[in-house]
Amino acid sequence: MEFDTSFALQILPSLLRGAVVTLEATMLGFLLALLGGLVLAIGRMSRLAPLCTAYVEFMRNTPLLVQLYFLFYVLPLAWISFGALETGVLGLGLYYSSYIAEVYRAGIEAVPRGQWEAARSLEMPTWQTWMRIVLPQAIPPMGPVLGNYLIGMFKDTPLLAIITIPELFNAAMQVAGSTYRYNEPYTLVALIFVAMSYPASLLVRLLEKRYRRT
Repeated sequence: MEFDTSFALQILPSLLRGAVVTLEATMLGFLLALLGGLVLAIGRMSRLAPLCTAYVEFMRNTPLLVQLYFLFYVLPLAWISFGALETGVLGLGLYYSSYIAEVYRAGIEAVPRGQWEAARSLEMPTWQTWMRIVLPQAIPPMGPVLGNYLIGMFKDTPLLAIITIPELFNAAMQVAGSTYRYNEPYTLVALIFVAMSYPASLLVRLLEKRYRRT
């Protein structure tokens, strides 16, 4: 099947609207993952370690697709339901928080022990120790790794199509289903994903180079 440029331009606006939804789900999901990962990382250094570890292992060893299906189709049977976009954001955030928790944990453990001891000797409250000493040292080196997870989450958003979110891939599926033309919509989806993710990957490389120099 030949690629029809005029048809591609005709469907481009609907695909771009789907791309906006994709970005929205990615950014909100990543914000949730950052917060959830921090809670899990701190929890694994407390008395809640067994519970947090069990959560991380469960989420990391089950597919995101299955988790999204469970949140959207199974939870409502227990009278717990969310909108499609909210479910997608929740699913992405919960899934990736289990990976980001390990990034946080590695960064926290890299903070020299003397920093903790100095904070204790100054009788600093625990929250000040975390906010003023530990996290400012632990978070900057995590930048490149967190950036890679952000790109990974962005590329996982087509899975949200199974829970009816009108993101980019879902928009392409609707075009293909109504016109029986597959070449143009899916080619445009690939090009849009490359155009959006490649600059982010370049930024991650810059962060990696900057961190190596410091």
